[in-house]
Amino acid sequence: MSLSLSIGPLVSLIAGILILVMPRLLSTIVALYLIVIGALGLLGMHTLRW
Repeated sequence: MSLSLSIGPLVSLIAGILILVMPRLLSTIVALYLIVIGALGLLGMHTLRW
């Protein structure tokens, strides 16, 4: 069995869990998520898999 993770869904999952645990950090978490996804898109790393 092989497990491969994409960066985008992994970041989304972590951001979602953090928003549920600490709702006051919503704007910070959303901003960091957008920065990470945008940087990965610009650098062409959106297909990076582990």
